[in-house]
Amino acid sequence: MDLILWRHAEAEEASGGDEHGELDLLRPLTSRGEKQALRMAGWLDRQLPEGARILVSPARRCEQTALALGRKYKIKPELAPGASAAQLLELVQWPQGKSLILLVGHQPTLGQTIAQLLGLQDSDCPVKKGSLWWLRSRDREGHSKTVVVTVQSPEVL
Repeated sequence: MDLILWRHAEAEEASGGDEHGELDLLRPLTSRGEKQALRMAGWLDRQLPEGARILVSPARRCEQTALALGRKYKIKPELAPGASAAQLLELVQWPQGKSLILLVGHQPTLGQTIAQLLGLQDSDCPVKKGSLWWLRSRDREGHSKTVVVTVQSPEVL
């Protein structure tokens, strides 16, 4: 199974007084964020097979990031800010899933998921805005292993 974790591109700063997170979900991408999303989407579009499943957080900045790719996607509340790595992995059925899945989501959930899958000492792995981690599950001699296929940042594309 292949899993691509794409952090949303740069978004407008959060305003204060949003104790329930409703305003946070409405934050749009900045003009720099729009450029980041387009750059990464151009690279991704050349890499992704036609049948790739794309799942996106309900946050506006995530949906705008996914829209740059120009493919069909599904909004999943399980990817909203504050989601856990366990929720994310259950959603994609890691490592039993058969198809490539692209998730557009948030920190620290993406970094926590990467750290867990790679067995890192820290509980969180930094993921820059607009960048992605492509992970693959492999079964070797009856043991499931996670390998890093690539890590991409829009600044280097």
